[in-house]
Amino acid sequence: MRDISLHILDIVQNSIAAQGTTIYIEIDEDAEKDLLTFTISDNGVGMDGQMVDHIFNPFCTTRTTRKVGLGLPLLKASAEGSDGYVHIESKQGEGTQIKAAFKISHIDRPPLGKIDETIVTLIACNPDIDFIYTHITNRGKFFFDTRDIKNKIAGISIAQPEILKFIGEYIESGLKKIGGGAT
Repeated sequence: MRDISLHILDIVQNSIAAQGTTIYIEIDEDAEKDLLTFTISDNGVGMDGQMVDHIFNPFCTTRTTRKVGLGLPLLKASAEGSDGYVHIESKQGEGTQIKAAFKISHIDRPPLGKIDETIVTLIACNPDIDFIYTHITNRGKFFFDTRDIKNKIAGISIAQPEILKFIGEYIESGLKKIGGGAT
């Protein structure tokens, strides 16, 4: 994948397929530690230990539409190719957490990409799911929770174009304030 935001999109789609109704997305750009990490956590069905042990095998998938799953193997290759790692914790009936790390200064690290557009796309396509997005840099922290928006617009779909436009601008503005997404 050409950027990290597309890996995030793919992992969140896995969370949605696993029946997650609340999905946490956290990005930490720590220039002092030369480390960019993202963590995706969900309250989906989770996986048993055997599935977790084989999750990076491209022929290990829960999908019935095809017999390969390349998202996690590609993420692992991308992270490890930039002196990083991927770690997965999952418990059946409770959910899954995936953390990926990339060395910021590594020449092979993909750019973060348009994370604001990724978050808006996830909301537009999944208006019934709650997304909690946190972005941390050495300059500050940005926090966004779709539940806050849904409470304020009670009775109106969060997927309305005007609301999605507002969300995109709000996230973009928040990231600029903390210098997020620049790495």
